[in-house]
Amino acid sequence: MTLASVATTRVQVCGPLVIERDGERLDGALPGRQGRLLFAYLVLNRRRPVTRDELLAALWPDGSPAATDTALNALLSKLRRALGAHAVDGRAGVRLRIDPAWIDVEAAFEAIHRAESAIALESYDRAWGPSLVALFAAERELLPGEDLDWIVDRRRHLHELQLRALEAYARAGLGIGGTELAAAVRAARRLVALAPLRESGYCVLMRALAAQGNAAEALQVYSSLCEALRDELGASPSPSTRDVYDQLLRIT
Repeated sequence: MTLASVATTRVQVCGPLVIERDGERLDGALPGRQGRLLFAYLVLNRRRPVTRDELLAALWPDGSPAATDTALNALLSKLRRALGAHAVDGRAGVRLRIDPAWIDVEAAFEAIHRAESAIALESYDRAWGPSLVALFAAERELLPGEDLDWIVDRRRHLHELQLRALEAYARAGLGIGGTELAAAVRAARRLVALAPLRESGYCVLMRALAAQGNAAEALQVYSSLCEALRDELGASPSPSTRDVYDQLLRIT
């Protein structure tokens, strides 16, 4: 079986690299570490052709003697053998041809857009599932064990996605209420821990705690935010955050 057929291919690049088609794992056929990196780079940039010079710089950033067209040709040839002759197009730049495909990072970014759009419309039930889809992918490390610049840069984008997903999940749980409030509090606490200067995390945590009947603890969260902003930035909470605090004062 190859990626060149019409069946949908599933690719996971966050956490262990996985390539699956019709229940068959294909990642084991990749040509070693460089083959995995080549596939990952192409799949993360699959919407555009990638130049050979760009691939050489991505795979051999130190300009080692191995960074030659001959070495790249050998890797591309092995990749085609592993994934199918038509899976790698090299006619005008190099491009991965695996449609239709489900890619975990693509699915995660699409899911967070759906979640945030649903929250904007106060459709919290519709936001809950997509926020978890985004969170599950974002909380797994991209290509663990690798520290190339392009991987580190992608991880920064995924870290921001993780923060957005935590906030969306917390806000969805708060909007749904009931048994989801505890999960909303946990997600908001994690968001505050990961981004201690992100005011929106404190706001959703304060609201979730108040919804649980813990208004006093919610007020303490506001005090922690004030302290963090003062110590790190010499600043005060924004007017919108102070509005949440004033609302809490009225219910205590």
